[in-house]
Amino acid sequence: MDVPTKLKELSKNLYWAWHPEVVKLFRDLHPELWRQVNHNPIEFLSRLAEQALDGKDRDTPFINRLTQGIRKLHEYLEACEVWGAWHAGPLRAHPVAYFSAEFGIHESLPIYSGGLGVLAGDHLKAASDLGIPLVGVGLFYAYGYFDQSLEAGGWQREHTFSAEAGILPLEVVKDANGKPIRLPLKTESYEMWVGIWKASVGRNLLLLLDTNVEGNSEQDRTLTSQLYGGDRRTRIRQELVLGVGGMLALQALGIKPSVVHMNEGHCAFAVLALAHLLMERDGQSFDNVREQAAAMTVFTTHTAVAAGHDQFDPSLVEQVLGPLRRQLELSEQDFLGLGRVDPTNKKEPFSMTVLGLKMSRSATAVSSLHHRITTAMWNCLWPSLPQNQVPIGYITNGVHVGSWLAEAMAELYTKYLGPDWREKMHDPTTWAVVEEMDDVELWEVTQDLRAYMIDYVSRSVGRQERTRAQDGGYEYVDRLRLDPQVLTIGIARRFAQYKRLDLILRDLGRVDWLVNHVHRPMQIIFAGKAHPQDDRGKSIIQSVYQITQDPRFQGKVVFVENYDINVCRHLVQGIDLWINTPRRPLEACGTSGMKVAMNGGLNLSTLDGWWAEAYDGYNGFAVGQGSEHSNWDHQDHIDATSLYDALEFEVAPMFYDRDADGIPRGWVARQKHALRTLTWRFSARRMLIDYTLGCYLPAAGGLTSSMRVDTRLVTGTFTSPHHEAGRAPSRTI
Repeated sequence: MDVPTKLKELSKNLYWAWHPEVVKLFRDLHPELWRQVNHNPIEFLSRLAEQALDGKDRDTPFINRLTQGIRKLHEYLEACEVWGAWHAGPLRAHPVAYFSAEFGIHESLPIYSGGLGVLAGDHLKAASDLGIPLVGVGLFYAYGYFDQSLEAGGWQREHTFSAEAGILPLEVVKDANGKPIRLPLKTESYEMWVGIWKASVGRNLLLLLDTNVEGNSEQDRTLTSQLYGGDRRTRIRQELVLGVGGMLALQALGIKPSVVHMNEGHCAFAVLALAHLLMERDGQSFDNVREQAAAMTVFTTHTAVAAGHDQFDPSLVEQVLGPLRRQLELSEQDFLGLGRVDPTNKKEPFSMTVLGLKMSRSATAVSSLHHRITTAMWNCLWPSLPQNQVPIGYITNGVHVGSWLAEAMAELYTKYLGPDWREKMHDPTTWAVVEEMDDVELWEVTQDLRAYMIDYVSRSVGRQERTRAQDGGYEYVDRLRLDPQVLTIGIARRFAQYKRLDLILRDLGRVDWLVNHVHRPMQIIFAGKAHPQDDRGKSIIQSVYQITQDPRFQGKVVFVENYDINVCRHLVQGIDLWINTPRRPLEACGTSGMKVAMNGGLNLSTLDGWWAEAYDGYNGFAVGQGSEHSNWDHQDHIDATSLYDALEFEVAPMFYDRDADGIPRGWVARQKHALRTLTWRFSARRMLIDYTLGCYLPAAGGLTSSMRVDTRLVTGTFTSPHHEAGRAPSRTI
């Protein structure tokens, strides 16, 4: 067997990213190098010394594993008996085009910043598993987001890096003559060119647009290099590349989507580009194709705060979108009116979310509570309708189980749920058998996962502290004492003020009592980045770090730098209790707690986002009663007190109350109930089925009156297109 060729074949499809048996093939060849290259198999193979593969063609166990890996990849790619083949037939001829400003597929492809990108990556992978034809469209950020480190005082520093396309699972898209495709994009003052990269993500394709091509000015070559970098002019030009360039890229590849799904407002120009293509194809005016373009479009909004929606000055919109406006044969005011609540208000900025809502068949929020906030926020677009009739539905987010589930838990599921549990994970009846799991077996698995996670965190924090000491010119003293037997709490996400990651530190005296309790101690692991321009978020990180240096908390409260998919995966697989305390109702959904739940961890959260509809009193713990106060300091005081009380009087006693066999039966019972009630419901598989039945098929014209929707799987309300303010809903699924 040609071992290098077969390994290279496996590395070319990101299928490996959620199949641990393939990851092990690479890792076992050289574990240290595998860590050094951030688990990137293409760079790994390029740097692997030839002698590392010497004799591997005669290593029967290795050859068997490699052969099996290749065979499973081919079986996966060629499988016909998949959900999409039976339920999403119309999409096979004309797939879904899924636009997103970022995609978090794996840590080795650093084109994401956080939750929005990770959700998009999970969306793409789950669509592949289900056999739902879907093409992802995004941007190639050569400099990614940023790497994080903390100074000696705890202040965040950002470090840029360059992701070399040659060592990523990407290929340049070329024309029939073998030349790289270059797409022209015009603004009012100049023309720029856009190249296309492609990546295979299981059965589906990801297209990434790149302006770093010959023929562009230096300014244009760096336009797509940084995720969420630059000023408003940079942002709108990036969104031009994403939306308009993305539609041109699909056209250049001969891909004719039946559905355009815009993941947040950054992508909203895509529907205007779609309208122009329809105008050219049919020789019709914009007014005549507007309904058709909107009927093909699905729009998902993730933002619960008005300030979080992209808005642009009208003059800037004309500077950048003027050529597209003329192609659509619209006056400047008519064009700007598409992005305004009041089309006649010339002072109103152009909102990408308003454009998305006006020009989409199905508009969805990402949780039940977020649906309430979104319909209230945008009721102004339909002023004649009461809020409960605003034509915006919701589909609660879910996470890709294959990407986040620990292998030991997957083996436990296979033992009790059966070998085909992955294909049935979206069905709640699949999880009823969880109650039959042996308590000792489940507890032992979670004990092992905690110990593995503690080892990873200890190594990471120790390495970071040594680097800090070296940079600061002082001697490093190892004070890390994380204990694998102690109740371990995780608090990790973006450091934004409303997320209140430091709420647990509001009363340090009480934290001291909880962490250093003689009989029921706790330890806390923090992680997360603040936006480079968010000094308030950085100050929260600094305060957290300084508390980790307090003698009372050294080695018991720690901060892990550079939170990314890899750090998140380690934490969610081993944490006992995941704390999330956003200020209700500002968390649109949140997905990290879903990842914890599937791995046997429990959640302690405010009743916001997904937890507001997930918590049933027995599958985790709640902070507060779901109240909302205009006085934020009062709200923080109430929630902090509730958090401390839950930890002291509910969580710790349940975790440490052991029987004669050393098993916390009450804790394990709650683990089982969480697995049974949460894993199926908050999986990306369920989410994709909801989107397909409720949004994609109707948009593709594939859902007829003779087709029945399985209402157990549909979590939201899906509406027909309403493109003018004041129009009443005409159809609801």
